[in-house]
Parts: sequence; structure tokens; C-alpha cells
Amino acid sequence: MPPVDAVVVALLAPVAVAAGAIASVAGFGIGSLLTPLLTVRFGAAAAVTLVALPHALATAIRFARLRRFVDRPVLITFGIASAAGGLVGALAHAVLGSDILAVVLGILLLFVGLGGLTGLTANLRFSGLWSTVAGVASGVFGGLVGNQGGIRSAALLGTELNREAFVATSTAIGLVVDAARIPVYLATGGPTIVANLPIVGLAAVGVVVGTLLGEPVLRRIPEHRFRAVVSAILVALGIMLVAGVR
Repeated sequence: MPPVDAVVVALLAPVAVAAGAIASVAGFGIGSLLTPLLTVRFGAAAAVTLVALPHALATAIRFARLRRFVDRPVLITFGIASAAGGLVGALAHAVLGSDILAVVLGILLLFVGLGGLTGLTANLRFSGLWSTVAGVASGVFGGLVGNQGGIRSAALLGTELNREAFVATSTAIGLVVDAARIPVYLATGGPTIVANLPIVGLAAVGVVVGTLLGEPVLRRIPEHRFRAVVSAILVALGIMLVAGVR
């Protein structure tokens, strides 16, 4: 059997490309796919730190290309709350265990994803205080366990955003969370990043390629099917988290 290091390195590029492409379609997915892979080799805490920079790079590129579709009111209300949550989660990242939180997140994503596929949550809407709560929660999970996009997208499914606005707004919020959490990661995990720059670089190249390849796919998904696609991804992510694949 090949050593774990060799397997992780061999899978890193294709998984990174797939993650970037999925994020272009759904507005999330890079941390959800890359973090579990790198956890196998580096452990959860280091994996979250190593994925942060490739995540931010791909998110910035996606934002630059979709920024005209951003829904500003949603970005302001949800984004500020997410940034605050992201900072709290990043500060707690080094000292708190994340297993229980990840399982709770997985169950929530399963509920929302299955509700989206079956139509049970078609009338669910997040507004006012609940939108703020969802924003804080998505930021906290992003800083703590590296999975911010799932709960953010679950909340945004309760809005009237079309597919372009959905992905663009989710991307903009993700970028705000990255801006809040990455300085903390650099301060607490800088040596880990420097020691593994080839891994970070390979992941970064992969997610950028995937981001560019995934954009044409987004334009081809019919509007009425887009939410079903996002719901299916949420279900898959929820299963991964509940099963302990982190």
C-alpha cells in the first residue's frame, strides 16, 4: 500500500480542481473537500490552516468575475455577522475540539438539503434576527472547522436570490469571512504554512483551475434546477460530516 503522504499528494490536485469547480456552481465546497483530505495527513487543525489560503485565492477570483451579481443588502447584513463569527471561530480553533460541532453542522445540512430536494423547505425564509444568527453561525463554523459555506448556503436558500446572485453573494460573504480568519491563522499557524508551501501551492493551483472550469457549468444549469443541485451538495456534505470524514 502506498504511504499516506503519497496518496494525499496524488489526490490533492484532482480534488482541488473538483472543489474549485463545485464552488463555482454552488458558492461553496473548497474547504468542504480539501479539509477532509488534508486532515488524513496533517490533522484537523493544521488542515484548516493550510486550506485557508487556497480557499481565499479561489474565492477572490470567483468574486472578481461575479461581483456585478452581488446582492448588497444580503451581503451587508449577513456578511458582517459572518465576519464576526469567523473571527470568533478562528480564535477558538486552536483550543476547542470540533468533532461534536461538525456532527451538529452535518445534521443541520442534511435537514436543509433534504428539505430542499423534497420541497419541504421551499417556503423557508431567513430575515431579520434569524439572518444575523445564520450569518454568525456560518462564520463560527468556518473559523472553527473549515466548513462555512454549507450553513451559509443553507441560509441563502431561504432567500429569493437567482443562481448568479446566490453564488456571487455567497462568494462575497466567504471572502469577508476569510479576511477575518486568515490573519489569526497566520499568527497561530504560520510555521505550518511555511513548512508545507508546496502543498498549499498545489492546492491553490488546483482550485483556481477548477474555478475557471466551473463557471461555464453555472451558466448552463437551468434556474429551476439550481436549488436542487445546491441541496444535493448540502446532503452529501452533511453525510460526510456526520460520518466523521473531516
